[in-house]
Amino acid sequence: MVNIIVIGAGVVGLSSAVSIQRALPGATVKVVADKFYDETTSYGAGGIFEPTTTNTPGIPFETLKRWSETSWKAYSRMATSDLASSTGHTVSHGFLFHTTKTEIPLYADIVFSFRQMLSEELKRLGVDTKFKYGYEITTIITNMRKYLSWLMTQFTENGGVVEKRKIESLSKLYGRCDVVVNCSGLGSRQLFGDKLIYPVRGQLLKVKAPWVRDWIDTDASTHILPSDDYTVLGGVKDKDNWSMTPDPSVRQGILDRCLQLWPALKGANVIGDWVGLRPMRTPIRLEKEIVRLPEGMLKVVHNYGHGANGVTLSWGTAVEATEMVKDFLSEIPLHKL
Repeated sequence: MVNIIVIGAGVVGLSSAVSIQRALPGATVKVVADKFYDETTSYGAGGIFEPTTTNTPGIPFETLKRWSETSWKAYSRMATSDLASSTGHTVSHGFLFHTTKTEIPLYADIVFSFRQMLSEELKRLGVDTKFKYGYEITTIITNMRKYLSWLMTQFTENGGVVEKRKIESLSKLYGRCDVVVNCSGLGSRQLFGDKLIYPVRGQLLKVKAPWVRDWIDTDASTHILPSDDYTVLGGVKDKDNWSMTPDPSVRQGILDRCLQLWPALKGANVIGDWVGLRPMRTPIRLEKEIVRLPEGMLKVVHNYGHGANGVTLSWGTAVEATEMVKDFLSEIPLHKL
């Protein structure tokens, strides 16, 4: 019997666990984490499919595009099927506004539609004149409250085991599994001594504005992302800030910027704040490692450090992590080397 332990229950961890189950139907897969569902950073993510190289430095373009295409294939299938209401994937039309000219993003030929707007169109929309460039895009927004629940249901109904506890030492896992899949994000600093992983603090506002249906993103730290239960307004990216307490001044700044960008938001009812720590690493760590412990050797597949691209790339990296698990299982057992 093959035993796999996945550390971490955010979108990357649960995606990896479900992918492994599908690829290895005879394996026992366990998710071990100290935080689940609304305690995870994934829970509050805006969930827009908009992968960029600026959010994933150090990753070759072709690799990033491959991960993006794999994720898109899965998400678009769910968004256009009878699964959509359960998985939380929605076909969403919106606008990307930039203050400076930029290269056409890698996802332009992946999403449903992408076109550059004329300056006259920006004027007719009443967009702030500082935004000189605009793009009209049809992509997917994922309601993470639904998607995390759906992933967990898929996992447990397929025989997955869940254990809520913090892994303090890798020695606790030795002898309990054939492969560990590390999706612990910021936890990898303590667990694996990774000094390259760091937090990028995000703060968002949750508002009720059902009349605003198009999403808007910018290169000026401002975005508006509607979902079926509330609209997310953001945001901030504070490197190495570990605070989980909402900052009132940041809150007001987000609200002011969003209202200036899109006055139609006026009258929106603010229903709450959300703070999360994006696990950022340059580059994302997706690789195999054999860790030497006092007890012996432990096979580990790392899959973490996605930063702001966690939702977008989670399925793509989960599929590749699964292939690495399969590679490990096909090798000669360590005790026979």
